[in-house]
Amino acid sequence: MNVAVMGYGTIGSGVVEILKVNKDVVAKRAGEELNVTKVLDLREFEGDPISKIIVHDYKDIAEDPDIDIVVETMGGVEPAYTFVKAMLENGKHVTTSNKALVADKGAELIRIAREHKVNFMFEASVGGGIPIIRTLNSCLTGDVIEEITGIVNGTTNYMMTKMTNEGSEFDDVLREAQAKGYAEKDPTADIEGHDACRKIAILTSLICGQQVDYQDVPTEGITGISADDIKYAAAMGRKVKLLATSTKVGRSYYCRVAPFLLEPGHPLYHVDDVFNAVFVHGNMLGDGMFYGSGAGKLPTASAVVGDIVAIAKHIDKNIYLEWEEEKLTLANPNQQSYRYFIRTDLDKDAITGIFSKVDFVDAGISGETGFITDELTELKLSDMTEDMGKEHIINKIRLA
Repeated sequence: MNVAVMGYGTIGSGVVEILKVNKDVVAKRAGEELNVTKVLDLREFEGDPISKIIVHDYKDIAEDPDIDIVVETMGGVEPAYTFVKAMLENGKHVTTSNKALVADKGAELIRIAREHKVNFMFEASVGGGIPIIRTLNSCLTGDVIEEITGIVNGTTNYMMTKMTNEGSEFDDVLREAQAKGYAEKDPTADIEGHDACRKIAILTSLICGQQVDYQDVPTEGITGISADDIKYAAAMGRKVKLLATSTKVGRSYYCRVAPFLLEPGHPLYHVDDVFNAVFVHGNMLGDGMFYGSGAGKLPTASAVVGDIVAIAKHIDKNIYLEWEEEKLTLANPNQQSYRYFIRTDLDKDAITGIFSKVDFVDAGISGETGFITDELTELKLSDMTEDMGKEHIINKIRLA
């Protein structure tokens, strides 16, 4: 069975490596040998054995009747969407690691695959090497999934871990993450939460069977987290983590990406460094946790190869995925309730005059007061912070 790879970067080269190094094992599990016969890239890779099979026009793959499976690891929505659509319409199965493509065009590409009796699979688009999508689609189909909460971005989790363990400032840790290759030269998608936002939109789409627009998900990154916030977290016995959450309410879901303060009993409290984890609560399963390498060349490529093997086993059959193009209207996020930790330059009397009950937190930082509220809706908190005067609020973090 012949495979083509579109994009010979970090993940694409990892897929080729796995199919070479683990050739016999993969062949045994797939039922036949899998050979990479074409690689699409703009570069030539002179001196590399891969140069012999490099092509520069996606149509060389789309129109090749001998290629059965195509791997897309280019990233971004375009031209990946155009290329993937062409592959599906030409009767080729596709697997991708491209979260931007899946979040934006997933429902449409699943429909096109179904119409052409092929498969569009995307295990590696969420959680890298963690098999969370296949778990939701195959193992938990008897459950109503009532909650998904995940640490799904290795860059931000590494940064929060370093700040927690060393008391470092945000900018210093970011530079270190970039130097180690954990953060991109332009880290915006990670540190502003956009990456995690797309991933929770994909997971919510799968469990509700409708398109969840990632642009509808309230998203906050970690750029507002400082060393002082970490000091307060330590004083509370908590850690700051960037969480992507989805909680069923009626026929819809609350979705959010934001920093949260986790207590030691929380299942994600001990997930540190570049590792990812996804907590799932089903109405029959109860609680489940999926943990592992959420990024990196080989962990992500391993998930892609898992899709390739699944496709090889179902080469003449479309594997049904319930994800329709009809858009789901998310529940109003202003109605969600949390306890909040707030830092302010107001004194305790002013704070208790506005909030009926608070727990004060002393982290030894002069000129400000930290406190935890009772459980409040987002809307109620907004009204109360208006009374405080937003200019007096230094930071606000939700508790989980």
